[in-house]
Amino acid sequence: MWSDALGVSLYAKRLEKGHFIWPSAKDGAIALTPSQLACMLEGIDWRNPQRTWRPSRVG
Repeated sequence: MWSDALGVSLYAKRLEKGHFIWPSAKDGAIALTPSQLACMLEGIDWRNPQRTWRPSRVG
């Protein structure tokens, strides 16, 4: 769940393989930066992000 000034959002994501990489909990809470959240939702290990292959042209 994500809460901001506009309301609450619920995110659900299923990985085809692997697992989500969560930061360590401190004092019972986990804090994610926007960058860490974006990486996590894409299944990227935010601790060591790697450039992915992109096609050189479309079509």
